[in-house]
Amino acid sequence: MNICVIGAGAWGTAFALHLTHLAHSVTLVPRRFEHALALSSSRENVDYLPGFLLPHSLQVGHELKPVLMEADVVLLACPSHTIRAWCEKIAEVTESASRLQLFLSLSKGLEMETYLRPVEIMQEVLPQYTHGCLTGPTNAAEVAEGKPTAMVLSVTKETPFLSEVQAALSGPRLRVYLNHDPIGTELGGCLKNIYAIAAGCSDGLGLGDNSRAAMLTRALAEMVRLGVSLGAQPETFYGLSGFGDLVATCNAEWSRNRQFGLAVGQGENVSDLIQNRKTVVEGYRSTKSFHALCKEKGLQAPILEQVYQILYKEKAPGESITALMERELKKEA
Repeated sequence: MNICVIGAGAWGTAFALHLTHLAHSVTLVPRRFEHALALSSSRENVDYLPGFLLPHSLQVGHELKPVLMEADVVLLACPSHTIRAWCEKIAEVTESASRLQLFLSLSKGLEMETYLRPVEIMQEVLPQYTHGCLTGPTNAAEVAEGKPTAMVLSVTKETPFLSEVQAALSGPRLRVYLNHDPIGTELGGCLKNIYAIAAGCSDGLGLGDNSRAAMLTRALAEMVRLGVSLGAQPETFYGLSGFGDLVATCNAEWSRNRQFGLAVGQGENVSDLIQNRKTVVEGYRSTKSFHALCKEKGLQAPILEQVYQILYKEKAPGESITALMERELKKEA
């Protein structure tokens, strides 16, 4: 299968390597021309995924028109806030993409102004194609190393081509499951980053295992409640894109969102942490967009609310813990 991966960060590069090892024809498309030149010459993504050789069978492109001419599937592995811009660039050159059938998002976040999910943005800008998302608990380096991984693929409509794609993306070291709830699948991937920041704050404050376990349990309950209110199926959140991704992102040392929260919990300034980063902390933007969405729809999300207060209102993490612990007592639900 001919697959184009747009976005040459750690995750896009790792997944392109996975697909190349499965003998697909793969082209990796960085955002910057100079990055494309560097990848082509050094055959290593020094900036985002150092230590992994890019085989010569993995093509590196920059001009979208020639890249898309032979593509069957496009994977958008760019930050969520750049999805629309990429889709608009793609829309200008799709007349020559005669084989193209499916767009899949690997991104996790809402568009700030519209609260649209990546799949919804793709549907809006590129309505003539099938769209979906591919997500789950995935560390880029572990996928590049070929460590066993499981993901979930969810699309807006089922076609015969979907089974071909599931088989093409799967291999001895990465197993892809299907579901038919792209709303819940994407919401789980977005929300878990917010709760990973909360978990990091808890660890940064030195609150211990009891606190983290309680926070994760209540975060899952909050995730399900919000997701169902936004049109998702509740069972989706107990799968790979919900519980699975939540556990990985809230506990792993490699999690950018957890590490960001850890630094905040240890007293570092939020603005300084954001401004001095090379990689994106999706949970930071997602907190603001989901907070606004909850306000608009009248949804209660106590953990999300406190993360928002910490990140955008300069509330001390310790005060947020107190606010959560002193809420009105209730039944577990």
